[in-house]
Amino acid sequence: MPAYNSMFNNDPNIPRLIGNVPLLPLRTKTRGPAYVLPQPNPPIPANESPDPDSESYDILDEVLTLFRANTFFRNFEIQGPADRLLIYGILFVSECLGKIRPHHSLREATKEVLNTALDLNFAIPGDPAFPLNQIYEPPRDRQDAEQLRQYLSQVRQELASRLLARVYDEDDAKPSKWWLSFTKRKFMGKAL
Repeated sequence: MPAYNSMFNNDPNIPRLIGNVPLLPLRTKTRGPAYVLPQPNPPIPANESPDPDSESYDILDEVLTLFRANTFFRNFEIQGPADRLLIYGILFVSECLGKIRPHHSLREATKEVLNTALDLNFAIPGDPAFPLNQIYEPPRDRQDAEQLRQYLSQVRQELASRLLARVYDEDDAKPSKWWLSFTKRKFMGKAL
């Protein structure tokens, strides 16, 4: 059975690519270079995603939806540029879950995860420390590299806040054991 690929690969409106990473629109309040999608109407709770057919559904909703299923796969066939952003998102969610301990309250976990998301010293495609350089093309120049870093920083911050809303959905005092059961799994055997 193959891994689940992104539905945004079939999008007829091809977004701007830096290297081969697409700058897809996001439903976010975080500042950055991404085009901002409208909030769902009527509003939905922070721990839920809009319907995939909704104009508010974005790649980050898809990352969180497909994370648990795709984590079990060691191989992933890339069928389009959105899959590269999906891979990055899944690896980042794994990193964030590794920072959350079973005894952490929402406040402690927020501090750990947001520090990881806000750290600007992360590797981007083309950097020697980036773990998946064989499937990502580096940016053409320094300006593209800076824009990619800003976009991925925006993705990381929004993904971290949505993940925390799901992991602490039922209880602010302790995280969901169901989500934390995926901390030891490595998607494609890699980590950011």
